[in-house]
Amino acid sequence: MRRHAKQHHPVRSEIASSGYFNRLGPGLVTGAADDDPSGIGTYSQAGASAGFGFLWSTFWLLPLAFAVQEACARLALVTGQGLAAIIKSRLPRWVLVLAVVLVAIANTVNIAADLSIMSAALGLLVPINQLFGVVMFAVLLGLSELFIPYHRYAKVLRWLTLSLLAYVAVLFVADIDWGAVAVATVLPGFGFDKASIAMLLALAGTTISPYLFFWQAAEEIEERNEPGVRVSGTHMRAMRGDVFAGMFTGVFIMFAIMVTAGATLHAQGITQIESAADAAAALAPIAGPYAGLLFLLGILGVGLLSIPVLAGSTAYAVAETFGWRESLELQPRQAKAFYGVIVLSMLVALGLNLVSIPPVNFLILAAIFNGLAAPVLMVIVWVLARDKQLLGRWVSPRWSQILLGFAVLAMFALPVMWLLAP
Repeated sequence: MRRHAKQHHPVRSEIASSGYFNRLGPGLVTGAADDDPSGIGTYSQAGASAGFGFLWSTFWLLPLAFAVQEACARLALVTGQGLAAIIKSRLPRWVLVLAVVLVAIANTVNIAADLSIMSAALGLLVPINQLFGVVMFAVLLGLSELFIPYHRYAKVLRWLTLSLLAYVAVLFVADIDWGAVAVATVLPGFGFDKASIAMLLALAGTTISPYLFFWQAAEEIEERNEPGVRVSGTHMRAMRGDVFAGMFTGVFIMFAIMVTAGATLHAQGITQIESAADAAAALAPIAGPYAGLLFLLGILGVGLLSIPVLAGSTAYAVAETFGWRESLELQPRQAKAFYGVIVLSMLVALGLNLVSIPPVNFLILAAIFNGLAAPVLMVIVWVLARDKQLLGRWVSPRWSQILLGFAVLAMFALPVMWLLAP
């Protein structure tokens, strides 16, 4: 009798199964987490400052982001290990330390920025002290990640992605020149000054974010049915479809936010977003006086989605480095060190909020930091994905290696261009 290969993912073992959410798994959550508050702030500022000038970046970032995340998912799917554990087993110790330090710093800055804008968004409706709001959200999210089992929280994460549709809705009611949008999407057009290159670096950094590399791999491990599964072509196709659906969702929301901000804020002469109220104004075409409320709901939705991903990816990376027991399915008493990293990450993020940085500027700063850290980690992923001894017949195909290599070169080139720009 023929033996059937064990499933990696009960929710996506058959890509032809019924129901959109049943066919998708880690990729959807990862793609939606890509549009965190830092992303919303960065995309909004890009649309406000340049109108449709940066839309072309979505056309290029989608295949590059997909290639990176597909490689991370492939590594975990084949080896049954998280990204840090793979680095630990295949590369020198200093490479592992560099990777974990980079992702930990980038994630913590990102958490701090996201908490800041969530508190500022709440302040649009309720007269609340900024720091009090930051502490409140940090405690709420920390307790949720500590005490809600992963399989339940993952279901919530999938549905929270729907909060991003508010920006898509604006596309149907705002006065948008779709001809200009089409041209701007296909033809690159921006200045080579420092401000423009810094914005492009921020856009790339918040779309191809370091924390997503570790989270994608960790999610693959979390959703495995059992150890020792045999990989098949069906598993690979399902994984690839899942990852592409997630990254397409993330980049499409990026596109919608930039078009919305360009057609509303930029068209009204608002080229610099100084506050949460300025960012919320982009939603006025569908919400009018309730734009602040809609912006708050969107920011809360993606914040509740992305901050646990940020803290969780740091915890997975550190735990795999030191060989600690790690899983969001475990109780805190069963993985004290793992959950301790989550708590510490939240506490450091709270400390960063004591620095007087405007929330929107904080978001863009976090995105730029991601853009600086990402290329180093992408080189590591590229090397591992080409390792035939590690992956065997499932080594990354040529098209994936080329896309990932191009992404690495592009991400390294942007900081150099920024330094050389007048």
